[in-house]
Amino acid sequence: MNLSNLKPAAGSTKNRKRIGRGQGSGRGGTSTRGHKGAGSRSGHSTKIGFEGGQMPLQRRVPKFGFKNPNRVEYNGINLDVLQELVAKHNLTVVDFDTFREYGLASKKDLVKILGRGELTSKVEVKAHAFSATAQKAIEAAGGSIVKL
Repeated sequence: MNLSNLKPAAGSTKNRKRIGRGQGSGRGGTSTRGHKGAGSRSGHSTKIGFEGGQMPLQRRVPKFGFKNPNRVEYNGINLDVLQELVAKHNLTVVDFDTFREYGLASKKDLVKILGRGELTSKVEVKAHAFSATAQKAIEAAGGSIVKL
């Protein structure tokens, strides 16, 4: 070891420009804040969406449509996903706790079984809602449905 191969310890130096450390640094004086005005003062922050006095985008774009406050949002699970779950874990009864356990639904979700894919296993399915095609497919495979 000699003076030509000394290096600082790993993690001891930062790769950022230090501002406000004198004129010689190139970032002294106003410390990159410019002269006068709100932006040069400490504690200054602009509101979200502020565009320098120009009418902000969220106020320029017209409002439209309608959001139904009583809408019931379901988490859809298709028959092919259900068949894969049943085959993989050798299940005969699939309920809400099963969907939560295997990451198909969250705690406050409402589950609806949808009709994409095929179901070949005889299985009892417990969910909040079923599409007509899913209900027919489950019963055709010898299974049963229970609405929660």
